[in-house]
Amino acid sequence: MEKTVEAVGRVIESMRENLGEQITVDDMARTVMFSKFHFSRFFQRVTGVSPGRFLSAMRLQEAKHLLVSTSLTVTEISHKVGYTSVGTFSSRFSHSVGVSPTTYRQLGGFSTPIALERRRHAPAPRPAVVRGEITSAAPASLGLVFVGLFAEPVPRGQPVSCAVLHGAGPFRLENVPHGTWYLLGHSVAAGLEEAVRGPDAGEQTLCVGCHGPLKVGNEVHLYEADLRLRPMPDLDTSLLQALLHVRSVALTAGAA
Repeated sequence: MEKTVEAVGRVIESMRENLGEQITVDDMARTVMFSKFHFSRFFQRVTGVSPGRFLSAMRLQEAKHLLVSTSLTVTEISHKVGYTSVGTFSSRFSHSVGVSPTTYRQLGGFSTPIALERRRHAPAPRPAVVRGEITSAAPASLGLVFVGLFAEPVPRGQPVSCAVLHGAGPFRLENVPHGTWYLLGHSVAAGLEEAVRGPDAGEQTLCVGCHGPLKVGNEVHLYEADLRLRPMPDLDTSLLQALLHVRSVALTAGAA
């Protein structure tokens, strides 16, 4: 397993260095000298998402960074992160983040606010409740903890229901619509809530967790789903960064 994780790490580093290039799954597999099929299987087992989805998340995260830290045009940024069509880039960015690249830049790097513990996509009969316990190997080191339900194990777009806690402990998510959801959580060590990049944003200060898939339907109203947070390895960095706009809500809204 350790060698597999190292191989995934090498591929992710290659992705990071070549975001502007047209990278295929075959290219990734050749980096670690595996067959495409075997590579795709162990990459998803290690990261929880497919190689293509991970690469897309990295590209969008780099686009976010460039939008708020440079004066490059949206077209220039789209090419810099590997999109040949600015229309495709803008569409995928808007779908993932919730606002267009231009609006994201105007907002200074944060998407529109979300409603804690209450966000519904569409009316559904008898919405469910998801509750559980947030645990960690070092609960005293946790700062604010965000927990939310997403349609995928990658935090794309806004959660269907979410909450912010002061630390480890019980949580309860109300008004969960029917569907298949992934419970994602993250926490930044106390005092480092605004760490984004740089030396303070190390693997010992950022913790993440994922539980799912969780299928919510008519048969059950109350669902139990515990979540254990762990120190974030380097290969998770791009996925956690996708939650930065949610972290801004946590900083201003306090605990649920």
